[in-house]
Amino acid sequence: MTSTQNGGETPSRLIDAKIRELDDWRGQILAAIRQVIHQADPDVLEEVKWRGVPVWSHAGIICTGETYQRAVKMTFAKGAALADPTGLFNASLDGNTRRAIDFHEGDIVDEAALAALICAAVALNTASKKKSK
Repeated sequence: MTSTQNGGETPSRLIDAKIRELDDWRGQILAAIRQVIHQADPDVLEEVKWRGVPVWSHAGIICTGETYQRAVKMTFAKGAALADPTGLFNASLDGNTRRAIDFHEGDIVDEAALAALICAAVALNTASKKKSK
């Protein structure tokens, strides 16, 4: 699911372009993360916010995919409220709301564990949405 923005470009196309521009391990990790997100939640909405940061939402923000020189940071908006039985969260652990996973060069994405986190984040968002109605 996408919306149009930035002169008619869809967020999906903007994310495609960002992955191509990176042209290194960061693009590969971002593409892998994105694929897991879409497999875990086929109804996910892709957006691009905050100067080009990919954002995936379903009844609220699920997570973002920021790219830095030495890491791809996947930040879950309500990560502190999610169970993380496999210990994927390795960054932003001190906050009351968010949690993040920093991927570095050579890291392998644990697709099953990541999909479980995404599904849990969607379930939390949709449960919160139902309570606020």
